Amino acid sequence: MKYLFIFLCLCCIRMSAQEFRQTQTDSYTRYELLSPQSQSFRIIYDVSATTAGATKYFNTLRAGSDHIVDAVWDLMTGKELVWKIVDGREAKANGLSYAAENGEYLMIDLARAVPNGGQARLRIDKTYKDTASYYRENGTIVFDRSLGIKRNSLVLPQGYELVSANYPVQVMQETDGRIKVSFMNDGPQGVPFKVAARPAANMKYTPQPDTNPWPDYQARPGGRDKSKARVSYNVSERSFQNRDIVYFLQQPETHSFFLYHDYTEERVGMDKYVNIVRAGSKASGPSAFLLDTGEKLKVETLRGQAIADKGIEVNGLTDDTEAVVIWYDPIKEGESKRLRISETYTDPNRYLLIDDQLIWDRSFGRNRNTVILPEGWMLISSSIPGAIDMTEDGKVRIRFINGRPDNIDVFIKAIRR
Repeated sequence: MKYLFIFLCLCCIRMSAQEFRQTQTDSYTRYELLSPQSQSFRIIYDVSATTAGATKYFNTLRAGSDHIVDAVWDLMTGKELVWKIVDGREAKANGLSYAAENGEYLMIDLARAVPNGGQARLRIDKTYKDTASYYRENGTIVFDRSLGIKRNSLVLPQGYELVSANYPVQVMQETDGRIKVSFMNDGPQGVPFKVAARPAANMKYTPQPDTNPWPDYQARPGGRDKSKARVSYNVSERSFQNRDIVYFLQQPETHSFFLYHDYTEERVGMDKYVNIVRAGSKASGPSAFLLDTGEKLKVETLRGQAIADKGIEVNGLTDDTEAVVIWYDPIKEGESKRLRISETYTDPNRYLLIDDQLIWDRSFGRNRNTVILPEGWMLISSSIPGAIDMTEDGKVRIRFINGRPDNIDVFIKAIRR
């Protein structure tokens, strides 16, 4: 009987491993084209593993490409991780139940088990040679590849100019002179991405001093002076910005909504996150934790002079200015921390009930925003295009993807079912 019990336990463990399905979020890929003769490109892939309790992460190595894995890092500590290239059978034996037997996978040992509700952030550095994706054609070089990841960038080789891109992209210049294109895919399918470039004799980089103190994802007080060109403006890559916010609307009579906001800090020495509450809004019940470890963080709500007394600089500080401050250990060289900040906002000016209709009218500055309607309400109007589905508990969810560097004014109207 004792041995039967042990046998059954082992079977349960094996079945549990076979039923494991890997989940992930915040994927971003940077492709760097190497010399055209090599037909190779470097891939830097950032991804966050989200399966609670997982100690391994599997990255599928695409068939049809010769690949070399250079390194894998844990983004929280900046330290390299142990990895191994395995076939489908070994991947399945280590918990990836849907692994294809003829597939090839990069199996990574995580620095720590994924905390419940948290993440393990990784950076994978590998090089592919793929003659079908990177080739010469009529005096140009061509990158032609289906990209399933939602946030991507492609860096041309040194000394090449961009001549075509079949998908809307941002264009910017690296400090070494290379041209980079970047995009966010807001559709349900992968993008058949095709870019062409040709040699350029006068490709140089002329840096401009950035005199703009307001990052693209923040609202600028009063807006910019649109009568003049932004001579010192440096384009920032929208798809790489990794802030993500979800709004859970409460019943409109309350004028309130719960939200959580994910944010990564990597500036050395930073020890706090400061959220200035918008004028006309009131924040309550703030909380925060590190997604990397599950650690709960200290949170303070400060007003007026109390903000300055903590050494926090705020533009246009008044007695009515309210700040939610999250404290954490200072960031060390090579490290980063990803925070999840939660709070309830009350804003009777921008979220209200008029003639039995729910009205939401709010500006979004971040590239990824999600709004979930209250229970019992159906959507009848949305000013900004968004992907719409239902949550598991039957609420309408609208996902807004903004690949532009400016804000979007989201107007939503809903009625009771």
